[in-house]
Amino acid sequence: MSSRLPAGVTRDQALALYRMMQTIRQSEEGLAKACASGLVHGACHTYVGEEAIASGVCAHLTHDDAVFSTHRGHGHALAKGVTPRELFAELFGRETGCSHGRGGSMHLFKPEVGLMGTSGIVAPCILQAAGAGYSFKLRGLPHVGVAFFGDGASNNGAFHEGLNLAAIYQAPTLFVCENNQYATEVAFSYATRNTDVYKKAASFDMPGICVDGNDALAVYQAAGEAIARARAGGGPTLIECKTYRTRAHAEGMRESGYRPLEDIEAWKRRDPLKLLAGRLSAADEASQAELDAIAEQVRLIVEDAAEFARNSPYPDGATATDHVYAEA
Repeated sequence: MSSRLPAGVTRDQALALYRMMQTIRQSEEGLAKACASGLVHGACHTYVGEEAIASGVCAHLTHDDAVFSTHRGHGHALAKGVTPRELFAELFGRETGCSHGRGGSMHLFKPEVGLMGTSGIVAPCILQAAGAGYSFKLRGLPHVGVAFFGDGASNNGAFHEGLNLAAIYQAPTLFVCENNQYATEVAFSYATRNTDVYKKAASFDMPGICVDGNDALAVYQAAGEAIARARAGGGPTLIECKTYRTRAHAEGMRESGYRPLEDIEAWKRRDPLKLLAGRLSAADEASQAELDAIAEQVRLIVEDAAEFARNSPYPDGATATDHVYAEA
């Protein structure tokens, strides 16, 4: 890996990626502690180890672009514009959450910033993103639909239907496979003979790209090119990001037993935050003191978010049917 920043990536852009990755990492670590203490209602799937992907992709998106995500969607929500306060409050089931306490960890929703929903059901986000892209094209809008999904979703029929639909209509859609190599506790190599998801794009005559999902700059560049191509009418792209979640599938579940401990440790040594920090330092673009200052600023924001969520009210039971029916 070169010590220099890639052509076309500025110092400010790289530091913005680092700040977002710190925001995701520290938020997730705070939420994991909150889950252990009983403040999080329901399951809690953290994004630890995969921060470079959401940060690198969403850095190119506006609030008018539509993102659809999975049960492991906290990082996507933050990178798309949901605040730490709104995220913590949502997981704590409070009225001030991005879904007003109605969705919880797996059902984050904030259309004001283009986060059109996360879901615990595997793969429907692929079809939704294809539909969003097609809708943008029909209306002549320069926006993009983006689906984030795991390796397990690539074995679902919705994956093939969604890519095929987007390819037929040349919809401005970006399909981002976060291949962390396990679907819950089932190894991807056990579930399919072809573990290179990006190669499946060839069946639909669309570009398929594979990048190091722990390299924020590589993700940033690949996503930038694909999104620019989509906005210009060049159609959809499938990007596979090879990565690894270094925590359990969900909080409270085992971390190993189904995967070797040495693999977990090896991937921790390739921590995406450390890789980007090392790159910035080697390129003389940021000192350790500057990076530490960013981490400290984020720590205070996350600490405030947790306190805000704890002090926020639960939704009033009288509002249970709000947002269920269309208002006249």
